[in-house]
Amino acid sequence: MKAAAHQVGRMARPRGRIGWLLLYLALQPVIIVLCILARQIGPPLPPAVYELSGVELQDATGQFRSVDLPDFRPVSEDATSSAIYRVSLERPTTQKDVAWSIFVPRFTTGVQFEVNGSMIHDTHRNVMSRRPDRNTSAIATIPESLLHEGRNELIIHLVTWGPVGGYLDSVYAGPDKVLRPVHDQRSIMFETLPLILVAGQATLGAILGLIWINRRNDRSYGLLALAMLIGFFQYFVSMPASPQTLGLVGAAVVTQAPLVLHFIVRFIDMPPPRWLHLTFVPGIIIAFAGLTGQHDLLHAIFLPLGPPTIALCAAVACVLLGNAALRGNRKALIMAPVFSVMLGCALNDILTVSRLLPGERIFIGWFGYSIVLIVIGVWLTWRFVQALNDADSFADRLVKQVSEAEVKLRASFSREEERARAAALASERTRLMRDLHDGLGGQLVSIVALAEQPRDTTNTIGDAARAALRDLRLVINAMEEIDGDLMLALGSWRERISGQLRAHDMQLVWSVQSPHGLPVYPGLRPRHVIQVIRLLDEAVTNAIKHSGASMVTIMIETIAGPDGDARGQISVRDNGCGFAVDAVNGAGTVQGRGLLNMKKRAALCDVTLSVTSAPLGTTVSLLLPADFPEATQGG
Repeated sequence: MKAAAHQVGRMARPRGRIGWLLLYLALQPVIIVLCILARQIGPPLPPAVYELSGVELQDATGQFRSVDLPDFRPVSEDATSSAIYRVSLERPTTQKDVAWSIFVPRFTTGVQFEVNGSMIHDTHRNVMSRRPDRNTSAIATIPESLLHEGRNELIIHLVTWGPVGGYLDSVYAGPDKVLRPVHDQRSIMFETLPLILVAGQATLGAILGLIWINRRNDRSYGLLALAMLIGFFQYFVSMPASPQTLGLVGAAVVTQAPLVLHFIVRFIDMPPPRWLHLTFVPGIIIAFAGLTGQHDLLHAIFLPLGPPTIALCAAVACVLLGNAALRGNRKALIMAPVFSVMLGCALNDILTVSRLLPGERIFIGWFGYSIVLIVIGVWLTWRFVQALNDADSFADRLVKQVSEAEVKLRASFSREEERARAAALASERTRLMRDLHDGLGGQLVSIVALAEQPRDTTNTIGDAARAALRDLRLVINAMEEIDGDLMLALGSWRERISGQLRAHDMQLVWSVQSPHGLPVYPGLRPRHVIQVIRLLDEAVTNAIKHSGASMVTIMIETIAGPDGDARGQISVRDNGCGFAVDAVNGAGTVQGRGLLNMKKRAALCDVTLSVTSAPLGTTVSLLLPADFPEATQGG
């Protein structure tokens, strides 16, 4: 039973999730409708008592006929068109000293006011009010000199350009102190606020562009930044303009839709299909049509290409967002309500131009588009800042972990150093014991053996004791730190053997062939020094005992080794009788065993031992290695 209930629960969760997603998608049309309904809350208007009635429109024959406001004018085939309205106004005698103004809350695209034949206002002077998509109002104070008692004639020239037909809202005439606050409020809503939004859009676009420049792999930042900057620059293009400028503005307006579509595709982590690049083609065609300089051609191309391209991009974006939302894409769930707000504002403008919505001609598409871009830009910037915070947090954690690891490593290194120090001390103790055993120990054993002889061995015991003393000095001297300079150890050895040779009436010749003697050996250790000095001691001792020579020459030089590197060489040469080296090497004689021991000792520290002998003397050469090994062979 529990397993069945668990299975039912697993099946119910996806169904419940799909139900919530469907409800979420159904909420998007509600958001669009709410945007349209919110637009019906109109901007402030003056009291109805100041609204002028009896407005007349001049027809093609020059005659004036009555017309109801607001009045809509058809789209003109020419670059610009105009309409002339006439209405009478009369200031009450009770307000004779009160300043009066003319106020039109909404018009498309430009107006001029004439009072009693004199021009008092022209919106062409305001660059920001020349665009058809601006919801600007017009107000003008009537000069006191122009305002007569009784009836006064007001002429309004309505000038229209662009793809939108003309429009003139109700006309108000009354005290300036009543009309001016309404105009100021509308100016804040439809002039100052858009300027603030477009400035924020440009700032965010620049920030996102800088982010994209430093993060080229995330193209969503670059696409949204480009859309924002295009919207910023086209906002300040005034109208009317040349066909070339109109073509570029139209292309900029149309191109923003494909840019936003490309951004949405990448934002929801969807691979962009190749056909998506075709959405940029209409904008390019419109730009080239404008460059021809033919207004009729631009008008004929923009209407069938521009609005359908924007609508197509919006439809594709809706389908992609809906499909991604059904798959549970969190980014699509965030983007869908924002995109629905933009669609609601755009649909309001379409219905307004089509005269399917009552009320003033108020365009809010710019508002929805700017708000959407700013919201998305702020969200992307926040995401980037959050990523930086995460990176900083990760870096802090990493630094902390590295510090902790460093403390542990230091402790581990300290333990390893203690172990290495203990091992080095043990090794040095073992070496010292071995050196004392091999040298001093052997001499002491010989002394004991000689002392137990029944015959008189006083002289022999003295020689053995002196040899033991020399060996002890050798061990002590070898323990001194010489920093790899073997010449220091050889200097002490020279003083010792010179006295030894003088005792046997032999002359010492000390010859250093190279300017610096021997190379410096970084790997030279006391154990190496002892082995080299013992080899030299044995060579000198052999010369004293067996050669019958009167002179021993010590030659020190640096030569090129087999590999071309600098190698030190120490040679011990006597002028004695010599011996047959080949005969000694193959015989089980004392000399043969001594020579074999010397070669073994030399091999312990990679020293190459060579012995040459002739009737005029014997030479023992030690070719030192390029550097001494860390551990002598065999321990």
